[in-house]
Amino acid sequence: MVSHAIEVRNLYKIFGPRGGDYVDAVKNGLGKAELNQKYGHVLGLRDINISMPAGGIMVVMGLSGSGKSTLIRHINRLIDPTAGEVLYDGVDVCKMSENDLREFRRHKTAMVFQKFALLPHRTVLENTVYGLEIQGVGQAEREKRATQWIARVGLSGFENHYPNQLSGGMQQRVGLARALTNDADILLMDEAYSALDPLIRVDMQTVLLDLQKELKKTVVFITHDLDEALRLGDKIAILRDGMVVQQGTGQEIVLNPADEYITAFVKEVNRGRVVNVETIMAPLSGNPEGMPIAKGTVLEMAARAMTSANQTLAHVVDENNRPVGAISLSAIISSMVTPTSHEAKAA
Repeated sequence: MVSHAIEVRNLYKIFGPRGGDYVDAVKNGLGKAELNQKYGHVLGLRDINISMPAGGIMVVMGLSGSGKSTLIRHINRLIDPTAGEVLYDGVDVCKMSENDLREFRRHKTAMVFQKFALLPHRTVLENTVYGLEIQGVGQAEREKRATQWIARVGLSGFENHYPNQLSGGMQQRVGLARALTNDADILLMDEAYSALDPLIRVDMQTVLLDLQKELKKTVVFITHDLDEALRLGDKIAILRDGMVVQQGTGQEIVLNPADEYITAFVKEVNRGRVVNVETIMAPLSGNPEGMPIAKGTVLEMAARAMTSANQTLAHVVDENNRPVGAISLSAIISSMVTPTSHEAKAA
């Protein structure tokens, strides 16, 4: 069975005319500043190793200059690596022939950009069918598929409008519809929502999550916003100066930050929206008490459900509805504002 997973292995990118000459020096500890000052080359990525889950959302985040946009452009080889591999279904994209790479870009990947990248002289429908035109799909079929996706992203009735007649959020919906119309396995989203107002941004996050439940695309999402990363990511990798500082689930990163840099990132995180009930549940003693709460439910949602039901006790149930632990409303509220026992033990 084809998985559509992406494996990034030992990836280095050094910008400059002789980047390959300095890979060994970087491996031996040559830093970004010294590489630039002494040799006039820029270290973009350093020994990146990430397994991006098939059918899931991989978020790559970091501050400006961390290397996140450089990394995503290696997946469809808009940037060639200095060393390393980018494997898709076991095939190294970096070694594809020009023809194979062209087919890979046309049929396997689609990209959504921060600045929308819509063609101003084309209508919503004409922008949405653009990728299918490149693929050589007939007009009737491409317009049928595009119209379906325009409707799915909530833009029915706007097919004949031009980009300058749309709000920023609507333009980004067109960009998403265009990417989905291609029916590519991999969806690359580079700071896709960063230019949007906060409320529109949250709305677009919801659109992506709702579509992903059905489509199960392999999504690589670039952001500098931790709240966005935590909401969207099945897995998160945090970059700094071209290196992966930490990767894992949002909960793993919030509960066990790897260093002071990550600790500063997660300091103001709303734990109630990240930590799951099974992290704080106690072993069952006797018959389960209170209402059932499904594994995977975040603390904030559990607290709301228990408060609405006027319950102070609950039991956690697995996917087969079997009780696996006990929780209390007081423990949930405490864990939303203080380190969990899991963290206390780690400390």
